[in-house]
Amino acid sequence: MAIRDAVSADGTRIVYRVSGPETGRPLVLLHGWAGNLRCWGGAADDLAQRYRVLAVDLRGHGYSDDPGAGYDDPKAWGADVAAVLAAEGIESRAVLLGWSYGGIVATDYLATHGSSAVAAAIYCGAPANIGPNVPGAAPGPAMEKAIPGVFDEAAGRAVRGFSVFGNANTGPGADKGVDAQRLFGTSLATTPSVRKALFYRTIDNTETLRALDIPVLVLHGTEDPVVPAANGQYIADNAPDARISLWEGAQHGLFIEDRPRFFAEVSAFVDALD
Repeated sequence: MAIRDAVSADGTRIVYRVSGPETGRPLVLLHGWAGNLRCWGGAADDLAQRYRVLAVDLRGHGYSDDPGAGYDDPKAWGADVAAVLAAEGIESRAVLLGWSYGGIVATDYLATHGSSAVAAAIYCGAPANIGPNVPGAAPGPAMEKAIPGVFDEAAGRAVRGFSVFGNANTGPGADKGVDAQRLFGTSLATTPSVRKALFYRTIDNTETLRALDIPVLVLHGTEDPVVPAANGQYIADNAPDARISLWEGAQHGLFIEDRPRFFAEVSAFVDALD
């Protein structure tokens, strides 16, 4: 395992962690809003048993730079992913796996750089679009309830804002407490200005989805209160070669809520690629 960095087109330093066999298929993990590369927990370790896992800190998150700009620009997001691929010498066979906001970032990359380096995309509890009145982009009730508290610079109001997510990122169960605290901590560690900049953005990637020439897997919980399952269904309905796995009763953090199932479904999809 190694921590490395790459420099994006606008000079932003993007930090990422590499694990797994060097000859394995590249699997790029793109975390969600107000997260970092540690969000994936043990699921990243599971995947690294078979694949070359690149877990990225998105711009403004974790140890990556916060340039104060680019958060509303698909070219900036796409360049960040492209910089990581280039730094690792990856020119083909990569799989993009985006959780939550990471699905938007993955689609931004495909919109601006195409699929020549990418063999497939996986959307986990993720939308491809964001913004008011944009199809496939409606926020869930937990997200609506958390706003505007999660953007507040006052620590107490921010903590209360994030608390409304409850079990959304982990699913129920006392055994998920360590995972819940890690995710809660990464959220608070992301600066309020970045949290707000990501959310107040509008992008409709529908035409990109419809033009995709790679297979797509959508994993989504039917009871996701952050990103409604309808947003995942929208991706599946518009991407030409897409399949969807709806997890009955599951919420937002599928890789924590049912880690074995997440690994099984992701690896079955990836291993079936050419």
